[in-house]
Amino acid sequence: MASRKEFLRMSAALTAGLTLPFSLPGTARSSPISQTLDESSKVLKKGYMLGTFPSRGDYSLMEQFQMLKSAGFDGAEPDSGLNRDEVMQAMEASGLEIPSVVVSTHWSHPLSSPDAETRQTGLQGLQTALEDADAYGAKCVLLVPGAVSRTVSYEDAWNRSQEEIRKAVPLAEELGVAIAIENVWNQFLLSPLEAARYVDAFESPAVGWYMDVGNIRNFGFADQWIRILGPRIKMVHFKEYSMQLRNQEGPGAGFRVNFLEGDKDWPAVMSALREIEYSGGYAIAEPSYRNPETDHKIWLKEYIADRMDQIFGM
Repeated sequence: MASRKEFLRMSAALTAGLTLPFSLPGTARSSPISQTLDESSKVLKKGYMLGTFPSRGDYSLMEQFQMLKSAGFDGAEPDSGLNRDEVMQAMEASGLEIPSVVVSTHWSHPLSSPDAETRQTGLQGLQTALEDADAYGAKCVLLVPGAVSRTVSYEDAWNRSQEEIRKAVPLAEELGVAIAIENVWNQFLLSPLEAARYVDAFESPAVGWYMDVGNIRNFGFADQWIRILGPRIKMVHFKEYSMQLRNQEGPGAGFRVNFLEGDKDWPAVMSALREIEYSGGYAIAEPSYRNPETDHKIWLKEYIADRMDQIFGM
């Protein structure tokens, strides 16, 4: 875990030589922004987003961790704001790590909101997530920075979210935990060049990108985003997508497939991650579909963990 002193050193180097809004081939590895919070792990581990746990209410947090460990996972990704003692007890008992934490307030209290109190609550939620991540030994938090709507313009979403996130950067630098911006269907940051510009505007290694390779398929190609965003990527979400279902039934239907049953070009994704020397350490499953007739333990192992191992080998 990087110290505050290391973060400040990296920030100074970045300020002295800012990169282009995107990394040209052959330059990403030498750029100051290419340094990550922890470059020790070069082999991908398997994580699981707890928010997508099957029939989540039927299992205690301890049971969820133990089921994931039995299925072959290395880590779990919780929401922020949970009872920290319970989370840490589940970590210790199961042996699972927590590589990242999801900011639980970013949809209910977006940082792009026109209401100042809503933004303040959202900022507090981000700060809580950073503190949770520090307690668990996680390297980043997942943040949806805001959303564009009829009442929130693109420009306002950009300016408001940037202003609020900047208030949390000193804490992120102090704790050595990155704020990782995720691409979702929020009508915002719609190209990888723009996403890179958004991240670079903070001029801090404490702000990076959370690459969701499934969300992007509706309007782009994950491997292209990965190569452009390069070392800005702090963590990766894996989910499947079917363009065939999308074309037949609408964008949301594309997620109704298991790993390796859609048409995502996983070899291209893995090739791009290797090319940028992705050092986040984890690929975290965020499955959007589950065979309803399949036992949960079997599904976690055979349809998620085992298939992720197959993808890693592509």
